[in-house]
Amino acid sequence: MRAHIPRPGDRALDARLVRRLIAGRFPRWAGLPLAAVASAGTSNAMYRLGEDMVVRLPRTAGAAEDVAKEHTWLPRLAPLLPVAVPEPLGRGAPAEAWPWPWSVYRWLDGENPAVGTAGTIGESGRLAEDLAGFVAALHRIDPAGGPASYRCEPLAARDGETREAIGALRGAVDALAATALWEEALRAPAPTGPPVWIHADLQPGNVLVTGGRLSAVIDFGCLGLGDPAVDLIAAWYVLPAGAREVFRAALDTDEATWTRGRGWALSIALIELLHYRDRNPHMATVARHVVDELLRDHALGRHRPSPTG
Repeated sequence: MRAHIPRPGDRALDARLVRRLIAGRFPRWAGLPLAAVASAGTSNAMYRLGEDMVVRLPRTAGAAEDVAKEHTWLPRLAPLLPVAVPEPLGRGAPAEAWPWPWSVYRWLDGENPAVGTAGTIGESGRLAEDLAGFVAALHRIDPAGGPASYRCEPLAARDGETREAIGALRGAVDALAATALWEEALRAPAPTGPPVWIHADLQPGNVLVTGGRLSAVIDFGCLGLGDPAVDLIAAWYVLPAGAREVFRAALDTDEATWTRGRGWALSIALIELLHYRDRNPHMATVARHVVDELLRDHALGRHRPSPTG
């Protein structure tokens, strides 16, 4: 896991307030070292507590709503997944003028993959296989009783907002190419099976890598049931071009699901680029990279099925 980057509108939060929150709720941990964790993320602030814990505090009311979900479901899902996920150790209540619940998790070592790279060709292929293994395992878990994902809507429900983003970004992105790719995704057949467990936000900031291998997946705020295609966004958000087919082959993804996944990646990236380009340079850079990669793949025909099917 990687000090909080303040944003306009952030609630006042510093180490002194976090210490008071810890002392009030978990006095046994009050004397441990505390240090802010660098992150360009937009939903939570994190402080490392001692050597093996991290305090995670939601920055928005929406993120605060995810606290209970993560504490309920992560302990149930973790034993069924091939890599580490956040382990809740304690849950804090609103206090000291902090209005939302917050969490203490076990610290997970690793680094976020750099935008547009995943190490050597061999390393990127292994990371693609690791990501596919995580996605496949998550999708196989019994969905009974699971909540709807934050991204549970049909792809077509995003049409208006996606087209608005394309129009607003005209000149910054190739609007004609983006529209063509989007319309192709909308024509893809809908899922034929029931909703499955999806992470729904497999971006570089939510993936931890050690020695070129996937070591953990974090931030399950979007977790829930939805279209398995949503998790294919990792192909463009996390992996370089040469590793995408490894990822797809390892998942044995059919053309319709892959096409919807491409549409999900495009829609999310366009909306994020529009939202963050004047607010969060890192998030805007990631989103722009994803749009560029999608349009490049589309132009090169990498979206089409192989002659062998």
